[in-house]
Amino acid sequence: MLLLAFDTATETASVALVRDGDVLGERPSRAVRVLDDVEALLADAGLGSADVGGIVVGTGPGSYTGLRMGLVTARTLAIALGVPVAGVSTLDALAAGAPGAVPVLDGKRGEVFTLVGGEPRCLAAEALAPEPGKAYVGDGAVRYREAIESAGATVAPDGAPEHVPWARHHAALAHAFGPPDAVEPLYLRVPDAERALSP
Repeated sequence: MLLLAFDTATETASVALVRDGDVLGERPSRAVRVLDDVEALLADAGLGSADVGGIVVGTGPGSYTGLRMGLVTARTLAIALGVPVAGVSTLDALAAGAPGAVPVLDGKRGEVFTLVGGEPRCLAAEALAPEPGKAYVGDGAVRYREAIESAGATVAPDGAPEHVPWARHHAALAHAFGPPDAVEPLYLRVPDAERALSP
């Protein structure tokens, strides 16, 4: 089955076409360019939208706006094409791209999103507690490199591909395909707009 996968939860989005485990095309993107990149990947592969059998979308955690854009795009495409959708955690995809490393996404506001005991968590950056000898990947690891490395852990160089949650990994991890409205975002905290409106 031909899968169209994308993730827009982080500053560097990614889009991929994967057929039965083979990556036909993949590129970094931006949330606002995902549809253009989807069209380009299909054209490069000599395929059309009718060839897509399923959509895989990153469910976060990450940017609220980026997540909403990704999910709306996935749902709209799935309805238009009549195909099922699967959601995959951005943290899980990031970890899949660097086996054995700890995924860390920049949550802004002095917070990070990471996996603790295999479960997604939002932590204050100073509560990350890096393990000596462990590798850390993701834009959060880059942002808090100094603290992570001072604890004896390692972070790949800035710009290294390990820091991007590549869409190919979303496609590889996808298993629960269903109706478009069944895929929900993983926010891990209240959006800024709701916080501002709270008394």
